[in-house]
Amino acid sequence: MGEPLRTGVFGEAARVAERVRTIVAPIARALALDLVDVECAGQGGRTVVRVFIDKPGGVTLQDCEQVHQSLGRALDVEDPIPHAYTLEVSSPGLDRPLKRREDYQRAVGKLVNLKLRQPWNGQWRVVASLLAVGDGGVTMAGLAQDPEQTTLVPWDMIGEARLEAEW
Repeated sequence: MGEPLRTGVFGEAARVAERVRTIVAPIARALALDLVDVECAGQGGRTVVRVFIDKPGGVTLQDCEQVHQSLGRALDVEDPIPHAYTLEVSSPGLDRPLKRREDYQRAVGKLVNLKLRQPWNGQWRVVASLLAVGDGGVTMAGLAQDPEQTTLVPWDMIGEARLEAEW
């Protein structure tokens, strides 16, 4: 992955990603898909715009193609990117990052890998089952010695979160 674009306080990449997000959101909704994330990386003609979509049961190649074609036409009209770019549309993958509360809600009942801002029982990274999502944080099972014990992990303690691929 390339280095994110940065200009100004918020960065050009963040502005472009937000603009693309507003364009693709209604397209995804119309196709009964969830818009998971939009990322921009690279500079100038090497800019890559990545759109991640999902739906219950997983996305198909046809879902990705439909979003790519519809979004490509909409971007040609809206023209939020002032130079050449590459557009990629895909599923967020098995080990997808959890960024928004909705991402956490979809992950309830699954194993989640948390990178913490402070160590928990000496661990900076923990893998546990996500039981619930609330205003104060996420409730996990299996963080303590007793796998049945539940623990509330406050939002401000979570640095990063990803689904843990289960085999």
